[in-house]
Amino acid sequence: MRRFLTTRALGTRALTVTALGAAVATVTACAGAPTGNSGSGTTAPYVSGKTLTMLLPGDPGNLDPDFTSLSVTLATDHFLYDSLVSIAPGGAVEGNLATKWSGGTTQASYTLKKGITCSDGTPLTASDVAANISFIGNPKNASSRLSVWVPPGATATGDNATGTVTVKSATPDAFLVTDVGSAQIVCPGGMKNRDLIKEGADGTGMYTVTQAVPGSQYTLTLRKGYDWGPGGVTDKTRGVPAKVVLKVAPNMTTAANLLVSGQANIGEVIGQDMQRLRAQHLYEQDVVAPLGELWFNQKPGMPGADPAVRKALTEAAQLTQLGQVLTSGTGKPATGLVAPGFSPCKGNTVGSNLPAHSLSAAKATLDSDGWTAGPGGTRVKNGTKLAMAFYYPTSLGTGTASAAELLQQEWSALGVQVTLRGITDPELDTMIVAGQAAWSAGIIPLTLTQPSQLVPFASGVTPPKGTNFAFLNNAAYKADVTKAVARAGQAGCADWNAAETALISDIDLVPFVDSSVPTFGTGATFKLSQGSVMPSSVRMLG
Repeated sequence: MRRFLTTRALGTRALTVTALGAAVATVTACAGAPTGNSGSGTTAPYVSGKTLTMLLPGDPGNLDPDFTSLSVTLATDHFLYDSLVSIAPGGAVEGNLATKWSGGTTQASYTLKKGITCSDGTPLTASDVAANISFIGNPKNASSRLSVWVPPGATATGDNATGTVTVKSATPDAFLVTDVGSAQIVCPGGMKNRDLIKEGADGTGMYTVTQAVPGSQYTLTLRKGYDWGPGGVTDKTRGVPAKVVLKVAPNMTTAANLLVSGQANIGEVIGQDMQRLRAQHLYEQDVVAPLGELWFNQKPGMPGADPAVRKALTEAAQLTQLGQVLTSGTGKPATGLVAPGFSPCKGNTVGSNLPAHSLSAAKATLDSDGWTAGPGGTRVKNGTKLAMAFYYPTSLGTGTASAAELLQQEWSALGVQVTLRGITDPELDTMIVAGQAAWSAGIIPLTLTQPSQLVPFASGVTPPKGTNFAFLNNAAYKADVTKAVARAGQAGCADWNAAETALISDIDLVPFVDSSVPTFGTGATFKLSQGSVMPSSVRMLG
């Protein structure tokens, strides 16, 4: 999905929490055959030495994997960096840099494969991997992956003789082994000089950056001698692209045109253009993910810090209609904050926990909170007008702008002054996550594949040193999380679900629609892992 903030790298999500993730994914191949589908319904053999052109919904910005929450960036970094473990398309955990792994909620151990080298040719050691984990785990470094990949304060040591990396964390993590195992490992050169990897890379991944033209495209070249890929993939595997061009195509219609004309091989397209591509019978894989998530900025002094304002705005919004506008009529009601099919914890945490739509009830809520109708009907309290700066990502297509306009109309009928601001994915990272913009509310899809990945976004340190960008401070949520993290895996699901329910009931987060997000292919086949294209799975067709 174009997951916005990630833990995705899920595609149409703006933020993602996962580059690899740590939960089981369910992915559907809607077209194609085991050997691939050329788009005409016929199979074709895999061919080596070809160039893959993959479309990105926005510019990835800073390519440093430790300092981004954008799914588009983490999806790009999949080509450049490896992690200790990888999630297979079917959801099983498999080795990438590690040949074996084990652990619990406060400790983990990984043994590296032999012969791994960095893009500059230097061998990767266990100490190098340990340095990555300790760097992310140190709150002073303000990594956006803190609490996503590595718990705060967690440290690691490496035994270069045995290739063993040992991780210890005073803070329990229910999914510690796969969370830490999902960290994209930066090689020593990039660790010493982070400027080197802002538009380049220093990793052990399948590809290296040979050209970067921000806002246009990034050209990657297959590494010779790469032989430690997931599932045994090497640089000599038949059909692996010799070159990858990541082309920035934020307009959905443009992206669809590039796919139909054969000028691009892989791309995510939603909205009306999605139906046009399906009519072409292209190769397709889908994943269902939260697309409609309404956030309120609760920073002191902002309108969203007032629970009554959040309640009234939610009551005034026709969430079902809003979801259909956002998804061009293809969405389904949200059932939680984690992508359906990915979460280890089942259940509906949304249900009836959000207030029903009623404009009269919304007006009464504001009346009882002291917001009176001033000149022109604008709500005023203590001499301050109720004004909202509403932000939304432009990379989700025209449906997002239409949904924002619908909300503007509904909130204006309530007496709220609403200004709209469409922003790019990099602006989402800097203006929203890094706290540079005075936003009041926004549609901000946050892609999660397991409930623990929400924690740094819904609690803890606020910008600029943390990712709690909405300044949430829900005591019940934090109490339930404390209980949940002490139990490994699904054993803590009751508490994880209770934590989600606490956020939704207090209208800290309003999930209102999930969408099936398709990734289309022509001239190439691929698999999705946690909703993102898995680079090692791409095969070019003849």
